[in-house]
Amino acid sequence: MAGAYVAALAAVAAGLAAPAQAHERTGAGHRAPHWAPKDSGTTDVRFRGLSAVSRGTAWLAGTQGTVLRTTDGGTSWRNVSPPGAAELQFRDIEAFDARRAVVLAIGEGEASRVYRTDDGGVSWTESFRNTDPRAFYDCLTFFDPRHGLAMSDPVDGKFRILSTSDGGRSWTVLPSAGMPAALEGEAGFAASGQCLVSAGPRDVWLATGGGARARVLHSADRGLTWTATDTPIPAGDPARGVFALAFRDRKHGLAVGGDYRADQASPRAGAITANGGRTWATAAASPPAYRSGVAWLPYSRTAALAVGPTGTDLTTDAGRTWRTVDTGSYDTVDCTPDLGCWAAGEKGRVARLES
Repeated sequence: MAGAYVAALAAVAAGLAAPAQAHERTGAGHRAPHWAPKDSGTTDVRFRGLSAVSRGTAWLAGTQGTVLRTTDGGTSWRNVSPPGAAELQFRDIEAFDARRAVVLAIGEGEASRVYRTDDGGVSWTESFRNTDPRAFYDCLTFFDPRHGLAMSDPVDGKFRILSTSDGGRSWTVLPSAGMPAALEGEAGFAASGQCLVSAGPRDVWLATGGGARARVLHSADRGLTWTATDTPIPAGDPARGVFALAFRDRKHGLAVGGDYRADQASPRAGAITANGGRTWATAAASPPAYRSGVAWLPYSRTAALAVGPTGTDLTTDAGRTWRTVDTGSYDTVDCTPDLGCWAAGEKGRVARLES
C-alpha cells in the first residue's frame, strides 16, 4: 500500500474526528475533510442507489427512473436514464467502471427489474423483469464483474435470491432449500442499496427488519445456503431493523439501522461483528439516530462512515463508537480504492469527501 494513501487516509480520519466545523480551515490553509456538495442538476429526485468507481467516476440511481453518471469528480452529471423508466424506482446500482453498470428497480411484481449498460448508459438492456406478484426485490451485489446476486422479500416464507454469472445479462432464481425460514413480517429495506453486500469471491450477507428480531443472513457459497443470526439492533415493527451492512473482509462487518420514522428514537442503531456475522455486538456508542448507509474508508481497518437523513457519523475504532461529523441528509455512501468517498440522498443531493 502506497505511503501516500496511508497519509491521506489518516488525514481524513483525523480531520473528521476533530471537533471542527465542516468548513473550518486548518492551519495550513486547507479545509478539514468534509462533504463537498456537487450539483446533480436536479432537486426532485431521491438517490438511494450509489456506486462509486473512483474519485472521478460515480453512478447515481433514484426515483423517476433516474440514473446519472459523472466522470469528472461531480463537476458535471450526465442523465443516462434507461428509456421508458420514468415510473420506476431505482434503489441500487453496481458499476464496474465508467461504461459498465447494472441497476435495480424495486417494487411489487413487474416493478422489480434489472437493467445493464455497457456503453456508459447510452443504451440499456432489460435483463430481468419479475413476473411473480409475491416478489419484491430490494438490493443487489456483485462478487466480481461476472457473478452477482439480487434479493427479494420472502416468497413462500423464504427470502428469494436471484443469481447471475454473466455480469447481469441474465438471471436465475436460486433454489430455496438452503434458505432458512423468514420471520413473520420480516423483509429487507431498499433504503441505500446495502441490504445485500458481499466481500471476496463467495461471501454475501443479507440484512433484515420488520420481524420480531433484526437479523443478518450469511452465505459462504454465493447464495446457495444461508445461516441467520440475530443482531442487537431493535426490530419488532415494520419500520425497524438493519438497513445497511458493510464488510471490509470476510470477518469484520458493520450493521446500521434503527427506525426510519423521523419521530421515533433509534437506540442501539449500530452493531459490529468480527467473525463473519456469526455473532453481533452492540456498538458501545452507536450512531445517535437512524442510519441507512455505511461504508469502510479504503485501506483502513478501523475507519468507516455511516449516513442517514439527520447526519453522518464517523468511527475510528471499527464501529465500537461513532461520532456525528456532519448534519446533512444523505441516504447512502460508498468509497473507492483511490480514497474517493461519495454520498447521495434526497432532493438530488450528492457530495464527495474533500479537504
